[in-house]
Amino acid sequence: MRLLTHNMLSSNIKGVANGFPLLIEVEKVIEKQVDFNPDFLKNIFPKIEWQALVQASRSMGYAELPEESPESSMLDSDDFLR
Repeated sequence: MRLLTHNMLSSNIKGVANGFPLLIEVEKVIEKQVDFNPDFLKNIFPKIEWQALVQASRSMGYAELPEESPESSMLDSDDFLR
């Protein structure tokens, strides 16, 4: 599952008090190269729940994301978006 997809999912099971974020139990991590699309990233960034993304990425062994969400002005930098 892609981390951006995971970031948009929540549980709607009856009786679940807090269905977001879903817990990730990692069995295997596969990294895929994708084409760089800055417009997509600029549009999706405001919808991302940053703390859930950080938690999910760390559960997969990737600890390089900062704790705090980057400033929206950084979206103008292709270096940051890559």
